[in-house]
Amino acid sequence: MAEIIAGVGTSHVPAVGAAMDNGMTQDPIWAPYFDKVEPAREWIAKTKPDVCIIVYNDHASAFSLELIPTFVIGTAPSFIPADEGFGRRKVPTVQGHPDMAWHLAESLILAEFDMTIANKMDVDHGLTVPLSVMYNQPDEWPCKVIPLCVNVVQYPPPTGNRCFNLGRAIRAAVESFPGNERVVIFGTGGLSHQLQGERAGLINTEYDNAFLDRIVADPVAQSKISHTEYMREAGSEGIEMVMWLVMRGALDEHVDEIYRATHVPTSNTSNGLLILENSIN
Repeated sequence: MAEIIAGVGTSHVPAVGAAMDNGMTQDPIWAPYFDKVEPAREWIAKTKPDVCIIVYNDHASAFSLELIPTFVIGTAPSFIPADEGFGRRKVPTVQGHPDMAWHLAESLILAEFDMTIANKMDVDHGLTVPLSVMYNQPDEWPCKVIPLCVNVVQYPPPTGNRCFNLGRAIRAAVESFPGNERVVIFGTGGLSHQLQGERAGLINTEYDNAFLDRIVADPVAQSKISHTEYMREAGSEGIEMVMWLVMRGALDEHVDEIYRATHVPTSNTSNGLLILENSIN
């Protein structure tokens, strides 16, 4: 059977992609962040997943305020990097896994999750930056990718509990797929940040670190955190953190923390990177 072997949590700050695209990774302002990324890249190069399920949110690239699905799964053979107003990122086209994606869609819908099926969808920095964080700048991405988009832009987003349970359902779906694919699931977004209003620039490192601790050790408690608390403590865009719970729900109750790094600020965002594997104990 296919299996989920690990989870990655990572921020998807667009400026990280821009720094890579423009050869700025060793500039003094960027080098300290990219130094922290190297152990994660070494880990994924050794792990060599066949498929990455990337949980992210669209930033008005594939969807506008005219159509706002809560959960979207991409079933296409490939996904083109989106033009977010300044041209498409010069990164490889994302290659999908239609067979597994359709299996996931069927399994999740029959498990009573209302998934929107996308047979064509451009993918923005929410998905391509996490790939760049982990894989650097290859000529082609070394894994198949299944995009799973979550609405955290227009209220109401799904609850943390809903996201956590979706992760559990994804694991069951992957394990019922008739293949031997080794899968890593990504939860992306956050950490604390706010892009507008009187609190623009808000960063709460104490809350971010507590969130990372609970994601590892007590995800059920984290899944019960309200939208209001996320927005109060982590800023309006901090609500993206619920997407990490999809990743965590797809793993064992007890996990081994393989790597953790934080960097403040990255652009105007608290940046987190976390690698978890199912515990062998």
